[in-house]
Amino acid sequence: MFTVELYAKIRLAVMVDRLSRREAAKRFGVHRNTITKMLSFSVPPGYRRREEAGALYGVDRRHS
Repeated sequence: MFTVELYAKIRLAVMVDRLSRREAAKRFGVHRNTITKMLSFSVPPGYRRREEAGALYGVDRRHS
């Protein structure tokens, strides 16, 4: 997972300093597709927890 600081550095380099996506990928050591994804989000997407296994099977764990 990438840090918010890395997101900021890459977005600054590409959007403000006009560095190409390919050059940014080389400079920061990430794939070009990752650069494209980073440019589409202002901050890294958060961790999304999957639905609990009990909820999948109709078990209510809140009252246990």
